[in-house]
Parts: sequence; C-alpha cells; structure tokens
Amino acid sequence: MVSENSLIVQSRFMLLESLLIFFVLLAFFSYLRFHNAPGRCWSRYGWLLLSGVSCAAAVGVKYTGLFSYLLLLGVASLNSWKLIGDRQMSVCVQCGWKVLCLLVVPVLLYVFWFYVHLSVLQRSGPHDQLMSSAFQASLQGGLSRVTQGQPLQVAFGSQVTLRSSAPRPVPCWLHSHKANYPIRYENGRGSSHQQQVTCYAFKDVNNWWIIKDPARQELVVDSPPRPVQHGDIIQLVHGMTSRLLNSHDVAAPMSPHAQEVSGYIDFNVSMATQNLWRLEIYNREAESEEWKTIVSEVRLVHLNTSAVLKLSGLPLPDWGFRQMEVVAEKLLKAHSGSLGWTVEEHRYGTSQEQKEREAELHSPTHIDVDRKISFWSKFTELQWKMLTVKQEESEHKYSSAPLEWITMETNIAYWLHPSSNAQIHLIGNPVSWGVANLSLLAYQLLAVLYLLRRRRGFKDLPDDAWQRFASVGLLCGGGWAVNFLPFLLMERTLFLYHYLPALCYLYLLSPALLEHIHTQLLSSGTSRHVLSVCTAAVLMSIFLSYWTFCPLTYGNPELTANQLQALKWKDSWDILYRRR
Repeated sequence: MVSENSLIVQSRFMLLESLLIFFVLLAFFSYLRFHNAPGRCWSRYGWLLLSGVSCAAAVGVKYTGLFSYLLLLGVASLNSWKLIGDRQMSVCVQCGWKVLCLLVVPVLLYVFWFYVHLSVLQRSGPHDQLMSSAFQASLQGGLSRVTQGQPLQVAFGSQVTLRSSAPRPVPCWLHSHKANYPIRYENGRGSSHQQQVTCYAFKDVNNWWIIKDPARQELVVDSPPRPVQHGDIIQLVHGMTSRLLNSHDVAAPMSPHAQEVSGYIDFNVSMATQNLWRLEIYNREAESEEWKTIVSEVRLVHLNTSAVLKLSGLPLPDWGFRQMEVVAEKLLKAHSGSLGWTVEEHRYGTSQEQKEREAELHSPTHIDVDRKISFWSKFTELQWKMLTVKQEESEHKYSSAPLEWITMETNIAYWLHPSSNAQIHLIGNPVSWGVANLSLLAYQLLAVLYLLRRRRGFKDLPDDAWQRFASVGLLCGGGWAVNFLPFLLMERTLFLYHYLPALCYLYLLSPALLEHIHTQLLSSGTSRHVLSVCTAAVLMSIFLSYWTFCPLTYGNPELTANQLQALKWKDSWDILYRRR
C-alpha cells in the first residue's frame, strides 16, 4: 500500500478516498482488536467504541463508506450469533455494547456533525439552487435577500414565481414569453400555435405569474387579502403578456404522450379556452391549509382533463430557446418528483393596468415573516440531495466502467504543466494491481477446492485454521465485493478512483493468503524458502514498478516524449506529451 501510486496521488491532492480508506481500515482494525482481546478485559470496549466512531467518520466522508459499515455490522452480527451458544459468556452485555457502539454512536455522531455544519455555515453559497426554496431562504444572503419581507400567504391577485421541485435536470421556474409554438414540428406533427410556456433556469421578469380568481376580472389583492387554499380553482395570468396558463388535448412538442401547455391566445378558431386549475397542497398539515410562500409544495391539476402540470426535463429546440419543456400529464403516468411547484418570490399586486403592473414587478413589498425551517427538515433534504443529484449528466473524458478498473484500462490526468511534459496522472501500480487480482483468484480457487473436499469428508485444515481462512474471505473478499459490485448497478459517471477502497481490501488479502500458504500448505523448509524468495522478488517488482511511475505520481522529474511513450503500458491510457 505504501508503494501504490494511485493512493499517493489521491493523498497528495487531498481527495476524499484517502480519508475514506483511513477511517474504514481503522474501523475494522479497532473491531478486530476488540474481537481478539480477552473476554474479561474492559479496555476492549474502548476499541469497540473507536470502531463505531470510525464508521461514522467513514460514512461522513463519502456515502460509499456505508458499504464497509454494513459489512462490519454483518461481521459483528455473525460473531454475536456464535456467542449465543456459549453459556460462559455474558451475551446480553456484549450485544448491548455492540448496539451502543456500532449503531447508536455512529448515528448520533453523523447527525451531530451535520448539526454543527448547518449551525455554523448559515450563509449562501454557489450551489444554493440545488436546494429547495425553503432551504435557500433560511440562509443569509442569496435568496433570503430577495424573499425577506415577502408576504407569507398567497392570495388572489398575488404575483408569484413558481419553481419546479424536480431535482433534475436543473432548477428552473415556470416561464412564458412572446413566442409561439411552431405551426408544425420537425416530425410533421401540428401544434396549437399558441404562446410557449417553458421552465427557465435563470431569474427573469417573464417568470412572474398572477394568481387570478376565475369569478372576477381584478388582478389585484383585496384588502384584506383573500388567501388561496387547498382545493381552490384558480387561473394563472402571465405577468408580462397577460396570457392565461392553458392546456388542451394537443400533444406536447417533445413529449407526445403528454398534453401541451400554452399561454392561451384567441385565434377565433374552434379551440376553446381551458385555463382552470385546481390547487393541491400535498405537504399540507390540515385539509384547509392555506397556500404559503416557500413552505407549500403544490400540484396544479388541469380541471378539464385532470392532467397535472409538470416539468418533463427535455430541452426544447432552437425555436424554444433551449428552455425546458413543461407539459400536463395524467397523475398515474407522471413521476411524482417532477409534479411539485413552490412559490419562491411573492408580492401582493396593486396595479390593474398592464403598464403599471410591469413596473410593479420590480418593487417587492416588505412584510416581516419568519421562514426558518427545522434542523431535521434541512438534514433530510440535504441527505436526499446528496443521494439523488447528478453532477455529471454526460460522459467525462476520463470516466470509465467498473469492469475496466480491475485491469486498470483507464487513467485520469490530474495536472499538466502548461509548457512542459511534467504531469500527474491517477495510475495505479500495475504489478501490485496484478498481485491483488491474482490473490483474489487464488483465494476463490482454494475456497472452492476446500469446500468440495470438505463436502466429500476430507478435512485438509484443522477447524481453527478453517475458521481463520473463512474469516479472511469474509473480511477481505467481502470488503472487495461490497465496495465494487454496487458500482455495476449505478447509473452515474464513474472514475477509476471509485475502485480504490475495494482495491485496499485485496491488498489486505494478499499477505493473509501468503501466510495461509506458508503455514498450512507448505511443510518442508525448501518449499518455504522458495516461497520466501518468490515473495521477495514480487516485492522488488512492486517497488520497481512504483519507481518507474513516480514521474507521473509526483510530476517530477520531467520526462521526454519518448520516455512518456514508454510509460504507456496500455493503449487505452491517455498520457499526453509534447515533442520538441
């Protein structure tokens, strides 16, 4: 591990895998010290506590630390199950300590550090838009400067911006502009040729809508305001063009299975207006809940067709300015995450005339309202965002598939000197990677052979040696499996460094397997001497391989183009060089 080039690069760049590997290995080391300590030694529980603390730290560094944490819990549960049959042991006490140190303490520590994080870091940052409007409004600066003093209750006549609750592809707001759908699309399908309604990823004056009472013509807030409640029928009037939000039995441009959403224009054709929407507040606390700024998450259900206003997430062509498509879709077909909308900016409208109203859109009212949300709301939202938000929507130049990691078919260029051939790459030690793979293969073959012979009644190993061999497989082989196999199921952009935690388990497997061969399979001094010589030769090869790739690990010394080309051991590696 000391001569593993990829681990050195990750550590020198202060990337998360180094910390993750440290805490994972510390957790297992501490647990094994606890497990192997004498039964009446109370100091052993200090090791158990350290193991739980390390597990919390590993999961806190990266969610992938959860794989090793679950493995450790499985090992601890298996050991506890074996202890139940030992009447001389105080099983209840030991199981209680394990629950406390390996379950309660990690959860409390994990939550505690997020409590510190959310308490100390209260200011706005560059990626606020990934979070909900309520989360953003609770931070100092950013959205809170815009929403400070906004009215809390949405009323008839309110001027609002509606942000989609969908986490992907990007945060955006319900939008319209003075441009119509084309009469015919590129595939020959026709449209209503009415005003486009989209979802726009930037703050814009065309994001403002007015909540209108269908029974009245006024677009101003009464005194006192009449709040909008769950189940009310409303109309939405676009603030800058005065078009009503409309949907009808016309296929959407990019999602033909869904209905088109438009700003209604009366072309004196047989296309009746269908602009009534029922408001549903799906996070309400009571049936008569009022619509609130920032807090309420709502669905807009089209009254004529029962379709729900939603963000499809598909970009429109050039005629739609590459903005996101908004459609109306039946609730049974629609994905629930893309149905919600939240009022982000809000003011009470006071101007009935269009010119005055356009000027009013830039002058918010000021009514002090407290919009703090609880720690648990922030905590759960942050966990969900970390799990679901995809930072990479397309393939990266250095991305790779999990099966390519085993034979190191790829590398990652971390740093390139602007004028010379000095560079740093994430490339592992090829010899040590090969030894790790051979160790895994040899262990599997030995395990199958032992199991077949034991099934036939031949016990090649004493019971204690067999238990040690099985434990090695459970910890090292199992650690590799739980840290590698889940990536085969992930639909996200992956890189070579995701394999490093799994690789470390194989590095632990190699000496354990070597010890097993030395003590159990080789009996003569000559064969053991040969094994020692072979081991020394392999270690020397690992060191020479490390030394060979040091220029790409440390960026020094600078190599010539021919020397760099000689380091390209695989055609799939991307090593750049300048010829002089």
